[in-house]
Formats: sequence, C-alpha cells, structure tokens
Amino acid sequence: MPVCGLSRLLAQRIVCARVTGVDLILVWDENRAVACERVCPHEQADLSLGYLSAGRLFCPRHVASFDLRNGRISMGWPSRPLRIYPTRIDGDQVLIDVAAIRPPAV
Repeated sequence: MPVCGLSRLLAQRIVCARVTGVDLILVWDENRAVACERVCPHEQADLSLGYLSAGRLFCPRHVASFDLRNGRISMGWPSRPLRIYPTRIDGDQVLIDVAAIRPPAV
C-alpha cells in the first residue's frame, strides 16, 4: 500500500502516517525507508518528535534509542522492541505491507 512519496520522506526524514487504523512513522535513515509504530513502547511518547542518528531513532521523552534494523531499545531501558514494518520503494512511492500491521490490543 502506498503511504508516502519518497521525495517527501527524503526531505523530511520522519513522516507520520495512519495505515489500517494504526499510527506509524516512516523514517529515512542510512539510505533506506523504515516504518515503525509512532508511539514509544516504553513511555508512550510521540516518536515523530524524536531524532535520528547512526541507524537509531531517539525518543524525545527519555532519550532511549531504538535500532531501526530490529527495533531493540538501547541497553538499560525496560521495554519491548519497537515494532518495525516491512517497506519497499516503487518509483517515488514508499509502500508498506499492510498484512504485517495489526492494530494495538485494546
């Protein structure tokens, strides 16, 4: 499913999206597009307000960081990994595999 234009993602580096009722962010880092959940699993901060460095997404609330390859949180923080969703580039579109996205449990 097309979610964002590649040119927009390249310009902004972090773009918010809502796919099948789930809030996500698309991130451009290390020459690849990554889709992940928008809310920090540790403190529920809005990760779209965080920053990127060396393949990691840093939470704006507590400065823990998540590895964008596998979602693992930095050492010393008690949290489940950040959910990462499959993406691919088709022309100027970033696509997400919607079958991999599940709404959060209520």
